[in-house]
Amino acid sequence: MPITARTVRLLMPVAALLFLGLALLIRVVDDGALRQYSGTALYASMVWAGVLFLRPRMTPVPAGTVATLFCWVVECAQLTGVPAELSARSLAARLALGVQFDPVDLAWYPAGVAPLVVLHHLVRARARPTPQPPRDVVPPPAARPVDTRP
Repeated sequence: MPITARTVRLLMPVAALLFLGLALLIRVVDDGALRQYSGTALYASMVWAGVLFLRPRMTPVPAGTVATLFCWVVECAQLTGVPAELSARSLAARLALGVQFDPVDLAWYPAGVAPLVVLHHLVRARARPTPQPPRDVVPPPAARPVDTRP
């Protein structure tokens, strides 16, 4: 059964909420590196869900590329100080834009997106209908039944 754009648009907010819930759960149980880096990877996962929500027919690699590039742009924008200033005024800006540049985050964004690209590819491959030959095509000779009557 093919997956429709409507189905993708319905599933992506659910996926984003699951990623957010997992990130918040990790924040409750850990205050070290797991908290820092899983949050970065799960942020990228939420961006991936947002990309597919906006463009539900996008194929896996372009969707993953757009999500990763978006995260990298946001991270590099932190070098300007603008996100830090906005984050000082708004919790939403702090969550969406971050506060300070961390070069390690640049590696964690693809780590949050790559498994989803693979999963996306597998789901698309499984949902793709198998091609059927046209009905007016004559089967090859080996496939025709042999008449063995005398």
